[in-house]
Amino acid sequence: MSGDSDLVIEEAFRRAQKAHNNKAKLVASLKNRYNKLEDKTEFHEEFIRCLKYAMIIYTREPAVENVIDFVTKFAASFETPVNENAEEEEEEDENEFLNFLFNFLLESHGANSHAVRFRVCQLVNKLLGSLSENAQIDDDLCDRIHEAMLIRVTDKYPNVRIQAALAMSRIQDPSNLDCPTIKAYMLLLENDSNPEVRRAVLSCIAPSATTLTKIYKRTWDVKEKVRKLAYQVLAEKVHIRALSIAQRVSLLHEGLSDSADSVKEVVKTHLLPAWLRMQQGDVLQLLHRLDVENCAETAVTTLQAIFSMATSPDDLLQNGVRLDERKLIPVDSLTCENVLYWRALCEFVKNKGNEGEELLEQLLPEAAIFAEYLYSYLKSITQLSEEQRADMTQLEMVMTQEYIGQQLILLVGCLDISEEGGRMCSRMVAVLQDILLLPNTPTSLIGLLVEKLIGILRDDAQKIQMVAEIISDVREPILPISEPVDENEKRRKQVKLAEVRVQIMEAKQTLEECISCQDFSRAAELKDSISQLEELKNQLVLEASQPADNIKEQRVEKSDPKTLLKCLTMCAELFKQMNIKRGICPTMNALIESLILPGVSNPNPAVRNMAVICLGTAALHSKDLANTHLVLLLQITQLDEPKIRISALRALIDQLLLNGLNILQDKPAPVSQDDSNGQPEHQAEEEGTIQSILKMLSEFLDSEICELRTETAEGLAKLMYCGRILSPKLLSRLVLLWYNPVTEDDQRLRHCLGVFLQLYARASRTNQECVEESFLPTMRTLFNAPVTSPLSEVDASNVAELFVDLTRPSALVKPAAVQAVSVHDSLAVCVCNEILRDISAPEVRVYCKTLSWLEINSEPGPANSELQLLLKDILQEVKDKHCIRIIEKLCNQLNGDRCAKSAGNQDTTLQNLDDNNGGQKKASTAKNGKKASKAELSSDESDEENVPEEPPSVRPSRRAKMAAKDKTKQDLTALLNQETNGS
Repeated sequence: MSGDSDLVIEEAFRRAQKAHNNKAKLVASLKNRYNKLEDKTEFHEEFIRCLKYAMIIYTREPAVENVIDFVTKFAASFETPVNENAEEEEEEDENEFLNFLFNFLLESHGANSHAVRFRVCQLVNKLLGSLSENAQIDDDLCDRIHEAMLIRVTDKYPNVRIQAALAMSRIQDPSNLDCPTIKAYMLLLENDSNPEVRRAVLSCIAPSATTLTKIYKRTWDVKEKVRKLAYQVLAEKVHIRALSIAQRVSLLHEGLSDSADSVKEVVKTHLLPAWLRMQQGDVLQLLHRLDVENCAETAVTTLQAIFSMATSPDDLLQNGVRLDERKLIPVDSLTCENVLYWRALCEFVKNKGNEGEELLEQLLPEAAIFAEYLYSYLKSITQLSEEQRADMTQLEMVMTQEYIGQQLILLVGCLDISEEGGRMCSRMVAVLQDILLLPNTPTSLIGLLVEKLIGILRDDAQKIQMVAEIISDVREPILPISEPVDENEKRRKQVKLAEVRVQIMEAKQTLEECISCQDFSRAAELKDSISQLEELKNQLVLEASQPADNIKEQRVEKSDPKTLLKCLTMCAELFKQMNIKRGICPTMNALIESLILPGVSNPNPAVRNMAVICLGTAALHSKDLANTHLVLLLQITQLDEPKIRISALRALIDQLLLNGLNILQDKPAPVSQDDSNGQPEHQAEEEGTIQSILKMLSEFLDSEICELRTETAEGLAKLMYCGRILSPKLLSRLVLLWYNPVTEDDQRLRHCLGVFLQLYARASRTNQECVEESFLPTMRTLFNAPVTSPLSEVDASNVAELFVDLTRPSALVKPAAVQAVSVHDSLAVCVCNEILRDISAPEVRVYCKTLSWLEINSEPGPANSELQLLLKDILQEVKDKHCIRIIEKLCNQLNGDRCAKSAGNQDTTLQNLDDNNGGQKKASTAKNGKKASKAELSSDESDEENVPEEPPSVRPSRRAKMAAKDKTKQDLTALLNQETNGS
């Protein structure tokens, strides 16, 4: 090739660096030159030579990116349209340069330079992306590309993995269950530590039955950007029917409650509109896809999000329920979806305040009309016998009716019942009372009805009195009672009837004689007498034909489980709604004595459970009541069924949170310690009760009942966070429970303890000292765990790192005053002493690694001197090289910082001499060794080219911006000129 031709290629590359140049013209000009050549070899070599200058630069310089784009467009211009009639030889000639470039890139993908590997994958990605949809490439070449990119997706550098993953997007085959690309994508989604790699895979992976679960799980990713993209992919590429009901509900629940506003916004603006389009805009049909009976709160949150995007009030009215002239949904048209929509819309409009008053008047009738509507519906709920409950169809029907009734009751809170004692208020109160007295009112609705009833009333005494009267009427209703008649009275009436009949017969006989004797005056008297006797006989016969029992109305006490459960539910709701500062009034005390305490010993488990809940709630209102029945609650937590034990445990935890462990005393103490040396002396009985409580809670942490174990752990976490307990032993138990593989499936426990540990350690230095004291017991337990124990599988190094992070002074929400000895200083001394206990133990390595993570104060002092002496003792005895390096580095850090500080106080004329001493430089960098090591370890997390954004500053002028840009811009021209001159 001539030199003129060389200049053309170099000139093309020079011009391609500038963004303002027309790359299409450059491509056309260079391709025209290429087509005129008979021997393409020299052109290929020169083209690759120029390309290599761009490939060795890793940073995303504009000039380099322009060159890459130019190369991509030039290579893609050789693609030939697919033509069935075209000859294969012509196609091969046209694709010669494209194949040559691919071959060069595939030969270079294993280069040692990460910059070259990055540019290779980037070019492959751009080349494949620039080809048309129906483009065809050689099968062998496609396989080679596939194999190379599968290797590069495991590269050390995240940007290389990103480009390799993007390059394989057109090679994947979602229909093939064994597709290597799909498997690689799924592996990256689950295991890659870099969020940008996970985002890249999400953007190009094809949704299928195999990959959908992996895409769905990315909505739980720890990084906000990954979660956001996962929701976008699900909205744009996945149909709602491809997701299960549980997945749909989870997506909406997690998305709309996400901690990041950007994720919430994506769910509102992308996912929900996409699902609505799939349902032709029918909101009720979307609710049907969510199964609102089992996820009411999520459905309401979803509706609130939809309502917030409505542009006008008319949209809210048109897309939902259809109300009749009474502003009610006809009873025969009520469904779970439309009643929930009605309730959510009313709550949304009511929350707008004065702005929504006009619209709310169009959605709801007057309170009196709605009260009658509510009463008529709840009265019609079907009652099932025990045999009918075995039929799932009938049971589901009743559950649907109860759900609709629940939503209608919740609508009571949206009604305008402003005036207490007014007509509207009185009518609603009366209706709610009648509903509670109905025998067929479901137990599941009792608590909600009582809550609404109490919410309408204002006076506390009236609330207590009204609920107590309702409980009395339910427990002792007025029923007709039959009383048996006295047998003597019955016999007397029978004798009287017989006498009357005899008198009638005698009178009739005398009447006949008088008529025959023509004594008509006497006959008239006898006739009147017979009439009177006939009336008396008829009256006696009527009395004899009536039932013998005498029916009267009187109150009858009912003790069946259904009635007791109903009364206890009302009682529990009353105690919940009343202010605990009010105390226990005589009416409430009567309920406790006559209803709650007998219910605790009831043979029915449901009744016992509700009675325990009532007792625990009532005990919060009175410390005397709590002291009286504390032992009873302790017995129930150990002896009854699991569900009842959990209820009793919750009641016990609530008492300890309110009154502390000194619940048996008159004066509460702020904090309780494990060790009673610093506490006032207590009576033996009270101290024994406290110890038994702590021992019982500790034993529950090992319970085989998952729910009981979780409830205990959550309760202890609350007690420790509130300062009621300060116990390193219990904290150690909680940490071990969090790491224990046995609790891996208990998401509630893991989440609770994970949040607690972070909040607890950051709250105060006292808590951090408690964490420090629990470090060694926890580590010893792990190291001494037998092989058969699940704790033997726990990574002790990870546990140690957790303790180090929790005890960092910088982690405190409100940093404490600067003290001579930090928590890490004292922890370092403890770890050193533990190492010296057995210098040959295998755990010494973990302890030494722990020392390297600590932020130790290098200021001169007793603690620093003691630590240095301990480190010297360790250096003399330890034999492991890794441990020796760590200890030496720590010693240099402690000694070097002191030297650096003393050097800083010397005269400036001596500083130049000090600068020549490399040891001081090493010592000064060793102070931040922890941060440096973390940065090196997390090289996969952030790439070299990613520079943190600078804080906002004054906007520079356009000329200054251009000058700064030119300074930092990478230009390949100098390199090309240098090569040309050298040749």
